[in-house]
Amino acid sequence: MENRTKEGLTKLGNRNVKYESEYNPDVLESFSNRHPGNDYFVKFNCPEFTSLCPITGQPDFAEITISYVPDEKLVESKSLKLYLFSFRNHGDFHEDVVNVIMKDLIVLLSPKYIEVLGRFLPRGGISIDPYCNYGKPGTRWEQVAWERLSRHDMMPEKIDNR
Repeated sequence: MENRTKEGLTKLGNRNVKYESEYNPDVLESFSNRHPGNDYFVKFNCPEFTSLCPITGQPDFAEITISYVPDEKLVESKSLKLYLFSFRNHGDFHEDVVNVIMKDLIVLLSPKYIEVLGRFLPRGGISIDPYCNYGKPGTRWEQVAWERLSRHDMMPEKIDNR
């Protein structure tokens, strides 16, 4: 018997959840935002993200930060963990990973605004930190997305955790 909450969530509280070994956006679940009239950020920090290099098959390690302004829906955090885990054996370039995550969350949530940053550990002496964002077209968030992207910080940062 499937465990399902009144919101239709099947992962939350379910101890028999399957951990996907290949990329699977279908594990993502959402629930209703109880404050859709308020603009507020929800931020997820995922410091143990792993995927595979699509060429060599070697593991890539990253901290993924997802920050969004919800509209009608919020992502359920356990399903997000399972979704991010599903990249574990998935081969994709770093830039693709952050864009895929953002696009999957846009399909699921239709947020007012979302941004995804990947801070990948160095391989070959170079770390890659791809960033992408989106603001809902026709809203003020579309302009916020452009402003944040156009002013993206290119100043070198002190990196003391990699």
